[in-house]
Formats: sequence, structure tokens, C-alpha cells
Amino acid sequence: MTVLVTGGAGYIGSHTLVELLADGQQVVVLDNLSNASPESLKRVERITGREVTFIEGDILDRECLRRLFAQYPIESVIHFAGLKAVGESARIPLTYYQNNIAGTLTLCEEMARAGVFRLVFSSSATVYGDPASVPIREQFPTGATNPYGRSKLMVEEILRDLSASEPRWAIVLLRYFNPVGAHESGLIGEDPNGIPNNLLPYISQVGVGKLKELGVFGNDYPTVDGTGVRDYIHVVDLAIGHLKALRRIAADTGVFTYNLGTGQGYSVLQMIKAFEAASGCTIPFQFKPRRPGDIAECWADPALARDELGWQAERGIAQMMQDTWRWQSQNPNGYKA
Repeated sequence: MTVLVTGGAGYIGSHTLVELLADGQQVVVLDNLSNASPESLKRVERITGREVTFIEGDILDRECLRRLFAQYPIESVIHFAGLKAVGESARIPLTYYQNNIAGTLTLCEEMARAGVFRLVFSSSATVYGDPASVPIREQFPTGATNPYGRSKLMVEEILRDLSASEPRWAIVLLRYFNPVGAHESGLIGEDPNGIPNNLLPYISQVGVGKLKELGVFGNDYPTVDGTGVRDYIHVVDLAIGHLKALRRIAADTGVFTYNLGTGQGYSVLQMIKAFEAASGCTIPFQFKPRRPGDIAECWADPALARDELGWQAERGIAQMMQDTWRWQSQNPNGYKA
């Protein structure tokens, strides 16, 4: 099978490439490198001993997509390409809607033109907004609270409409919780541009001395220690979920929605403590006021993915921290030399 991976040079994309190649798949990567480095693809090749076909291009570029589908025998698409920072999305919402929604429309139009109807879409647990209860199940009401989450939710609805209009479509919507960790080799990992938006990359950059201290937003939530609780999932477990999703749509048409999470929540302070245990570093932090839009707790009920995909997270918090520290300590500046 030849799989097109949009955004394949990014954090989750590169780890998914490793699993695809190890599974014997042929891959073609399309990435505009706006939030990724071509070095990640070179390291994927080192890990797997296989070549990666890479096209630098954008999902908004219709002609690029048309040439790509004409040149390669693509049977399925895993669609990661998209902007993903919640705070930034509030500042530049039109950019997020243009990239995440219009880009997906263009991709789907060119897929259909090429006769390719199998799609795994990278969605997000942000589509649930502030859930009434936890753990979160797939049938819970949706109601994103920021433009990033709304862009994911809108694409989900578009893909459902698309499937209803054309029965050949086979689509999996994967709602990620909080991806962390890195490949056990230490060769690939999360390399954010500028100051990290996510908790664990920020902690690890404090650990290597790039950042002075961590700001913990809110210590008065109704949680175990007053700090926010989230479901953190190892990126390799997440990557394996995409292989399982490809197998699902190889056999069935329609739209299938799955949470990818561990079913276990950890607070910010618990994450700091676990990182300190794995790294031997002390992470200085300072409590700050809550951020608008943040919720107290959020974790998945992953039972549906277990029952229908045969997938479940296998890597615990200790391994998440060990792999994060290995990546960050060996690559303090990420993919930059």
C-alpha cells in the first residue's frame, strides 16, 4: 500500500512514518515545512533503513496535489497537515480556518478526482470543549472553545457530509488527547518553533536550561492538587493508532470516530514530579493565574478504539518522561545543529 502522509515531517507525522515503514508500507510525504524540519525525515530513514519520498508542498496548492496523485499510486491518505496552536488560533483565526479547513477541502477534492477515498484525519480532543464529565466518550456533545478546535470540528462535520454524499469514502476521525514523548532512539521528537505551547516540551526545555522556569496556570482547580489534569499519550502509541485506523478503512466504508488516549489523567504537578524522577533535573516553576478557556480536567475513555481497532496505549508515564528526556538532552536545540 502507498500512503500519502500530509504533514509527515512534523512531530506526530514523523513517528507515524516510522511505524508505517516498519509495517512494510510505501509512503509519500507532503509537507510545507512551516512547523517541521526535513532533518526529521532523514532521521526516520536512519531509524528504519528505508527511503522516504518527500515533496515540499502545501495542501492548499491544488496543482501540487494533482501532480502528486498522478505520479504516485496512492491508495490512502493520513492527513496531519494543519496549524495547531490554540493561543495562536485566537489571534489569527482566519489563517487557521483557511489552512485547516480550506486545505482539507482541496485535499479531499483532489483525492476524489484521483479515485482515492480512504482517509485518516488528525482531529483533537479539543472538539469536546469543556466536558460535563470525565472520562470522555466519543458520543459526548461537541463544542470547541477556540478557533483551532472549531476548525477540527468543522472538518469532522464536512467529512461526515462527504461520506453521506459518496458511499465510497472510508474515513477515520482520530481525536487525540495530549501527545508526549519521543522515539526510543532519541533521534526524533517534538521540536516546536520558538517557546513551546505545550506542557512537556516546556518542562524539558527548562530541564536543559533553555528556559528559566515553568509557569503553572492555575492552582485552584477542583483536582487532586489544584492544577489542571490531562490525558497524556505516548506519541509512539498514537502513531500505532494510525496503522490500526488504516486497517479499519481497508475493510469498511463510512465514517468512524475514535478517542486516542490512555484513560488516565495526570496533573501538571504530577507531570513535573515524573519528569524530575526520569531526568534527575529540578524543574523550577511559578504559579500563575488561570488562562481563559482552560478546563479543570480532561481524559479519554479509549474503550471504543480498543474494541473496534484492537488498539490501546501501552506506554506509561515513566516511559513518556524517559523518552522525552532522551530526545531533549541529546538534541537540546531540536533538529537544529
